[in-house]
Amino acid sequence: MSGLYIHVPFCSKRCIYCDFYSTTLGRDLRQQYTDALCRELKLYRGEELSTIYLGGGTPSQLTFLQLSQIFETIHHNFSLVPDAEITMETNPDDVTQEFIVELARLGVNRISLGIQTFNDERLKFLNRRHTAQEAIQAVERIDSVGIKNISVDLIYGLPNETLEEWRGNVQLALSLPITHLSSYCLMIEEGTALFKLWEKGQVKEVEEEMELSMFQTLIEMTEREGFEHYEISNFARAGFHSQHNSRYWQGLPYIGSGPGAHGFDGRTRRSNNADLRAYIAAPGLPPHSVENLTEEERFEELVFTRMRMMQGLNLQEVPSDKRQQLLLRAKPFIDKGNLECVNNHLRLTRSGIFISDYIFSNLI
Repeated sequence: MSGLYIHVPFCSKRCIYCDFYSTTLGRDLRQQYTDALCRELKLYRGEELSTIYLGGGTPSQLTFLQLSQIFETIHHNFSLVPDAEITMETNPDDVTQEFIVELARLGVNRISLGIQTFNDERLKFLNRRHTAQEAIQAVERIDSVGIKNISVDLIYGLPNETLEEWRGNVQLALSLPITHLSSYCLMIEEGTALFKLWEKGQVKEVEEEMELSMFQTLIEMTEREGFEHYEISNFARAGFHSQHNSRYWQGLPYIGSGPGAHGFDGRTRRSNNADLRAYIAAPGLPPHSVENLTEEERFEELVFTRMRMMQGLNLQEVPSDKRQQLLLRAKPFIDKGNLECVNNHLRLTRSGIFISDYIFSNLI
């Protein structure tokens, strides 16, 4: 059984912080991309899928006919488990009644909505197309159509953002009929428009103390509303964990299709080249690279991915020759109360969450 990730690289505008592979060019290329994607999907025919995730980019930039072609190809070439989770990322300004009805007809049962903030001025700064009101209406519209599994993304640590403003963002998100919340601190990535502003001294990174206060506020507010903090950056109501993303954290296999997509079979990672035109031109398997993970790399990945989840790392998964070494490195953090070992699982404590990157780097 596998998951399927489809990368749709089209955007109408590029957000200033985004370093994912995407293009704002080529409306005429979208049908060619769709045809190429369907060719690639047929190469994996026969797989049983438990999750499908359309990300990007902006999958909602494709037309209904193009989305129908993709889903028809999936259904003709793969078998889906009865309760398969089918997620599609969308932008709030793409969410019309007609659009959501069409997605539901195609079998989409989970929407991931990129809201980021409910502050209109900050949305303009981030080069987002939607307004705060459109974001609120999008969630309500999705819910009214009958897609009840709704995830939203929020970013904290925006330039000059106050703790009170962040608290208001979280409160508004939690007042909506959502089942899942993903939230990340704004990262200034090289090659982005935001990085250029940072180089010029026009924006500053959030101070560490403020970042931690915002993260702690997020944890406390979601907990009060009955959301489970199940992964460092992810919170869900009972029964609404992201099944697809959980495959990544649990080291389960998934297929990656589309330019710039990654796939993993448990030992080998395959990465399609981030080149739309080369992807379209490929008659068979698209241009890609393959990375065979060494035992050491697999161990490092095991620690980094499992420890991101609040259930932690099952020590039985750790090779016996690495287990004692791992526990020795974990002991100082256990003694300080940053890690704990419960039912043979090594996991972060509440205090450990706030220094997780530091802990992980010391465990491997």
